[in-house]
Amino acid sequence: MEEEVELYLEETREKMEQSLSHLEHELSKMRAGKATPAMLDGIFVDYYGNKTPLNQVSNINTPDAKSILVQPWEKNMLEPIEKAILAANIGLTPVNNGELIRINIPPLTEERRHQLVKQVKNEGETTKIGIRNARKWANDEIKRMQKEGLPEDAEKEALNEVQKLTDEYSGKVDNLIEKKEQDIMTI
Repeated sequence: MEEEVELYLEETREKMEQSLSHLEHELSKMRAGKATPAMLDGIFVDYYGNKTPLNQVSNINTPDAKSILVQPWEKNMLEPIEKAILAANIGLTPVNNGELIRINIPPLTEERRHQLVKQVKNEGETTKIGIRNARKWANDEIKRMQKEGLPEDAEKEALNEVQKLTDEYSGKVDNLIEKKEQDIMTI
């Protein structure tokens, strides 16, 4: 039974880690005034009839903090890439010069910064919900095990461990959110 509790705790940690990784990925796509290749993650291009991630049909570079260069591996992909970026509706306008696509990143307005901070906070809250769901799942499993013969003191210890994990990961979420907010609000 004790090993089973350890397995549930480890699985709970993995679920919380997945929630945190998802948050990090989502935050990397949100721009804070600086150009990053991650801003184009999630854009798919029609490549010979297949939906293919943009980074698998081109090189994506950031020569400076205000622009992104997309250089397709095949010249005939310029137009489909341009269309895919426009269709993604991420608020960026690609400029096709016949060789590559340049995307200039406009400076963020004060209003847009506040909208982004709200978005960041929503992502953080969604992640915390995922963490609390993992806690609920673990607590339910531990309580089920107690009914099947797990000693009461082992149950209390396991429930405390789950709460410690929850607090630890909630703190990590708060730190990530705080850093991203500062990043967005810094001009």
